[in-house]
Amino acid sequence: MSVNHAVPGVHQDNPGKAAAAPYSPPEPLERRRLQSYLAQMLGDILAVFAGFCAGGYLYLGQEGLSQAAVLAQLLLPVYLTLALYNAAYSLAGLQSAVRGVQRALLSLAMAVAVVVFIAFYTKSSAEFSRVLFTGGAIFGALALVWLRFQMAAFVAWRCGARVTNELVIDDGGPVLELPGAFHVDAGAMELIPALDDPAALNRIGAVLHGIDRAVVSCPPARRAAWAMILKGANIDGEVLDDSVAELGAHGARITAGHGLLRVSIGPLGLRARASKRLFDLILAGGALIVLSSVLLVTCLAILLEDGAPILFVQRRVGRSNRFIQVYKFRSMRAARADRAGDTSTQRDDERLTRVGRFIRRTSIDELPQLINVIEGKMSLVGPRPHALGSQAGDKLFWEVDRRYWLRHALKPGLTGLAQVRGLRGATFVERDLADRLGADLEYLNGWSLWRDLRILIATLGVLVHEKAF
Repeated sequence: MSVNHAVPGVHQDNPGKAAAAPYSPPEPLERRRLQSYLAQMLGDILAVFAGFCAGGYLYLGQEGLSQAAVLAQLLLPVYLTLALYNAAYSLAGLQSAVRGVQRALLSLAMAVAVVVFIAFYTKSSAEFSRVLFTGGAIFGALALVWLRFQMAAFVAWRCGARVTNELVIDDGGPVLELPGAFHVDAGAMELIPALDDPAALNRIGAVLHGIDRAVVSCPPARRAAWAMILKGANIDGEVLDDSVAELGAHGARITAGHGLLRVSIGPLGLRARASKRLFDLILAGGALIVLSSVLLVTCLAILLEDGAPILFVQRRVGRSNRFIQVYKFRSMRAARADRAGDTSTQRDDERLTRVGRFIRRTSIDELPQLINVIEGKMSLVGPRPHALGSQAGDKLFWEVDRRYWLRHALKPGLTGLAQVRGLRGATFVERDLADRLGADLEYLNGWSLWRDLRILIATLGVLVHEKAF
């Protein structure tokens, strides 16, 4: 279901002409691609199993079926492992059935070799029929090829002909025609690559929602700004540079007579994002259940001391530099709440209630962000989301270092690498922001699920902290 952000000035397959209808970003295809991968995987399992059963039945009749089933069960785990690492389930495989078949057959051949090698060294090969195993592998390969080609129709039904959503942003550069891609006019849509304007970046982020690859055609003077924005957008990003085509540069894309320089790539692949999301849902859902009594007591304490509202909702910068609404337990008096985040909370801040001081000191005020995690706007671990008015010294965060926008390539987190290193609290000087930004960028460049788990465990030791006020 697509998210509707009505913006004028878009058309598909017709550059240079604004459409009358407003632009609604296309539905993200990641989930549909994941469904296609799972369907291919189930199809491969069925094909190999059916192939072995067919070979066993033809060779030994009913007696061969049980032996064939055992051999298929031995082979399939090895095949699936190799297929995953051999890109048998990949974007290239979805785009080309032939390429997907080639990768799958290579993985099957390697799996057969591994099983034969293990059987030889464990001296267990005599227990099974070599003819049955060979025949099962051949029939399994034939069934796999047939089913993979049949699966192409399923992929086209789920993802469409192109499998990815591609967007061309015309910001005053040469006209670029990419068949099947969306084309938008930056001027008509007021898309300005202004790194000092969060609202402008939010508009660009809204347009990029659901897009897998964006290509920007702009004058040379604006390429650096667009490159920075695309890096923080969690997508493949390219800028048009015809010198690439003139030089015949290797490793760069040349299409429609124009050279395209790749300037960004999402920090996590599909499998990594899927595993991170599953990790978030399981742990955040469990935490809401386990901590339900703490949440209830906190709600009652806030109501009894200062009345409603219980939650403090603040607009902050999330993934792809888009605005999100972040939830916290209200710790300040209702009349003195700082929704823009212009003033950092100080030690002994008179705006805080008694309950507020306690829940901030123990980090309980952050627990409602578990709801943000369930919604998919935040993650358990990632760069902390900042309020728009946050300052380091007398400068806004992005004025201290333009790389600030890069930290939004991932969802913001309930905790992060900076927090477990003690880099939290008020940012009195520019160095406070620089240290946190360095930790955030380090996290982006070295993500793993095990690292997320280690950060969560380390967070338990800094829930009560001298800078938590």
